[in-house]
Amino acid sequence: MVTNGAPRLLAQLRARRTEAAEGDMFDPNCATRLVLDRMGDKWTALVVLLLSDGPMRFSELRARLGPVAPKVLTQTLRRIERDGLITREVFAEVPPRVEYTLTDLGRSLTGPIAVLGDWAETHLVEVSAAQQRYDAQY
Repeated sequence: MVTNGAPRLLAQLRARRTEAAEGDMFDPNCATRLVLDRMGDKWTALVVLLLSDGPMRFSELRARLGPVAPKVLTQTLRRIERDGLITREVFAEVPPRVEYTLTDLGRSLTGPIAVLGDWAETHLVEVSAAQQRYDAQY
């Protein structure tokens, strides 16, 4: 369980930085917050994890994700392509075939997402119980 150790952990991570171009997530004007927003998007993390198994077509991604509207998945894919996490390759076939693949940057994100996903799956029962206790009070 992470308690008040988080600021200390962040300070340790920052101490390891050597590049001046790196951000500060606690600076309200820092673009780091935009990157964090993208990673916290409902579908981004799941798409990245699915693509960690290899290239996939739109229909394969949609089938594996479950109830995601085609428009929403298209928007998610475009945003993470723009962010440099995936590439989109169109094959000149009839009908055209499009595949999405993780970039090196996208692959570097799979570890952190997997850790967070593992934490969520491990603590699902505890979080659910806490929500029920909270809801019963209010």
